[in-house]
Amino acid sequence: MKKIETILYQDQVILFDGVCRLCNGWAKWIMKVDKSYQFKLCSVQSETGQALLSRLGYPTDKFDTMLVIANGQVYEKSDAFFSIMKKIGFPYNLLLVLKIVPKFIRDWLYDRIALNRYRWFGQYESCPINFSMDEKRFL
Repeated sequence: MKKIETILYQDQVILFDGVCRLCNGWAKWIMKVDKSYQFKLCSVQSETGQALLSRLGYPTDKFDTMLVIANGQVYEKSDAFFSIMKKIGFPYNLLLVLKIVPKFIRDWLYDRIALNRYRWFGQYESCPINFSMDEKRFL
């Protein structure tokens, strides 16, 4: 396992819920559009994911937001989404226009989806993504 401090300050990491079907679809979409490997993906259920959550002061047993870690800064909820869209670039960065919506409204909408994601989209027993298929992409 890579050192946590190295990950926090040298990698751009997307922490996602590996058993959530919606979150897995999101991770697969990131793999498809992030052709320059800007982001590394990490399931929160993995050893590294648990260590990162613990180090950042997030609960390790209940996970209600995607996190993006970039250069030591942590983004969550709608800010995490927008940080990804900005980095991925055109045409996805056009979604940044939605930042005009106040953060409390964006995060409220994000929370509604996060709290209902298993009911609406289902969940897996364990993360179905084969992390060994692309070691540059995953932590």
